[in-house]
Amino acid sequence: MRPPLPTLRRGRGAAAIEPASTWTPLRNPTYRRFWLALGLSNLGGLIQVVGAGWLMVELAPSPVMVALVSSSNTLPMMALSLVAGALADSIDRRRLMIAAQVFMALASAGLMLAAALGAITPVLLLTFVFLVGCGNALFNPAWQASVGDIVPRREVPAAVSLNSMAFNVMRSIGPAAGGAIVAAAGAAAAFLVNTLSFLPLIWTVWRWRPDVPPRRLPREPLIAALGAGLRYLAMSPALGRVMLRGALFGFGGSVALSLMPLVARDLLGGTAVTYGLLLGFFGAGALAAGVTNMRLRARLGAETTVRLAFALFALGLAGVAAGRTLWATGPAMMLCGAAWVMALALFNVSVQLSTARWVVGRALSLHHTATFGGMALGGWVWGMVAAAHGAVAAHLVAAALLVATLAAARWIALDEPGALDLDPLGRFREPELQLDLRPSSGPIMVMVDYRIAPEDTDAFLAAMRARRRIRIRDGARQWALLRDLEAPETWSEAYHVPTWADYIRHNERRTKADAELADRLRALHRGPEPPRVRRMIERQTVPLHEDLPLKSPPEMH
Repeated sequence: MRPPLPTLRRGRGAAAIEPASTWTPLRNPTYRRFWLALGLSNLGGLIQVVGAGWLMVELAPSPVMVALVSSSNTLPMMALSLVAGALADSIDRRRLMIAAQVFMALASAGLMLAAALGAITPVLLLTFVFLVGCGNALFNPAWQASVGDIVPRREVPAAVSLNSMAFNVMRSIGPAAGGAIVAAAGAAAAFLVNTLSFLPLIWTVWRWRPDVPPRRLPREPLIAALGAGLRYLAMSPALGRVMLRGALFGFGGSVALSLMPLVARDLLGGTAVTYGLLLGFFGAGALAAGVTNMRLRARLGAETTVRLAFALFALGLAGVAAGRTLWATGPAMMLCGAAWVMALALFNVSVQLSTARWVVGRALSLHHTATFGGMALGGWVWGMVAAAHGAVAAHLVAAALLVATLAAARWIALDEPGALDLDPLGRFREPELQLDLRPSSGPIMVMVDYRIAPEDTDAFLAAMRARRRIRIRDGARQWALLRDLEAPETWSEAYHVPTWADYIRHNERRTKADAELADRLRALHRGPEPPRVRRMIERQTVPLHEDLPLKSPPEMH
């Protein structure tokens, strides 16, 4: 009697991993040092945000130019994140993070000197802000992918929440401090503080010595790595839904930050200090959400939490549009800040826990591309709306857009993060070959032969649909399923990979979550031996034209 077939769990009902306490990662000394250094760096960055935003109000008070300061900071996250993610997955992340931090420090120093010498112009200001954003785009995927190397998988949600919390602690005090610095000493002093804030983080990354296993295979070429990341996204519907929601939230929510200087000046009649206080209110709300975010998600689930974030942000934007005093607008900004962290932290956790480690940098970079692309586009769009109809109209339209996206949420609902175990499976053993192959040898064709009883055909085809997605996700090309016309119980799965190194990568990318499908296919297979795997290298068998014999074929009679 055959054993019962393993059931293939699908859908959104799988249980997520049990998360650790919010504070657990701080027991890890490496993570704790990064957390403190990043907090100081974030403080300097937020002080610079105030300086750059208010300086643009003085240089070119057009709503479009003011909004472009925010867009210039977020645009690189859209334009460079995919490349940065591929680099984070294929080269030494530690060196990449150091290079990015040094680059940002130099760009901030250049901005400080230009402002101090009175040589700053609107275009030059946007250029330096863009350069700092480029460094941030290179740093973020490498750092966020490294979180999973510093803390265990079950602590990743807590670590992400702590990262958000550290940022928003500084968002609570940094903007107010930035407004005071700009009011007392000018924007150049704010840029100087930011330049110095990079030094502790550079030192922390320099001291870090991660335990990285040695590479057995040559580094994947950049173009191939980019293609692998895009292919993984295309074959991972859950990730696609996260990124679409992130882009929609970034587009609608960007109005709060990009037009905040205009709210401070035009709606509240304030100064740089008012702008800093509004950012502080935003940060205070974000901090409160950071402390409670994990408990809220555990109680409500991912999808309900993100819907609540969209609704609260829309309510906050309506409050900003209606407010005419700091004490009326401030609480509305706190609501926006809380919703901001609820959504973005959840998106980040969802990407990290829904992605295999080999591609997590690229997945995070694609998430950044979608979310920050939405923010960059939104900053420009809301600036145009404000220029034509005023800041109040821009906030109200953005609020209406966020509410409208809730109607489409049922079709792009999020899976619960951590429902799948995406750690490496570790079953693959490189076969003993009778040919002397190099890593670059290829193309390689692989065929897996099965014997399937007629009554199991439907179950086999259903499993093969999932197998096709996994194969292509992990790098297979030209996947096909063949059936023998003379022996209908014989089926062959066939696919290609460019080189022998790609074949090894393809198999090492298999995760523990994929094992369930492999076990199901083995259970469906009939025969005394496991399914037969044939690995073949393609060879050109047709002679080249110049090698053909010159003698003409005999005439046909």
